[in-house]
Amino acid sequence: MTIKTNQDLLANGYSTWGDVDPFEDLVGPFYLKDNGDGTNRAAFVAERARHCNNGGMLHGGLLMSFGDFALFAIAKEVLEGSGVTVAFNGEFVSAGQPGDLIEATGEITRNTRSLIFVRGKIFTGDRTIMSFSGIIKKVKGPGEHSGGQT
Repeated sequence: MTIKTNQDLLANGYSTWGDVDPFEDLVGPFYLKDNGDGTNRAAFVAERARHCNNGGMLHGGLLMSFGDFALFAIAKEVLEGSGVTVAFNGEFVSAGQPGDLIEATGEITRNTRSLIFVRGKIFTGDRTIMSFSGIIKKVKGPGEHSGGQT
């Protein structure tokens, strides 16, 4: 089945994260899917009116936001609660087009007591759009990031 809409993503086993993230809900929506092997895939369908820049290609800020979402989708099985992004790097490789199914996959390169290191790629079909890497800090309890000492 060809995926062309958000409803197609849902029909193919994708779901939203399950909580509310006002920014991701505004720029997305973004979806994730359990691959059945302990890994997850992130995806969205690119819309011209919502996701493109003035040149008609996917906006770089959108791709970075999706990459950040994908960090957490990739790390979901080991996150053990909440987390925050402490580092993110991205390299734009090619342009994404409206109507494309945009996906992201990757791997955890290291998982420590407090940090998860992730790398991945954003792609459509067999064409890579962006490679990325990032670090997630595991948040252990309430107030840890409220401005106090940790």
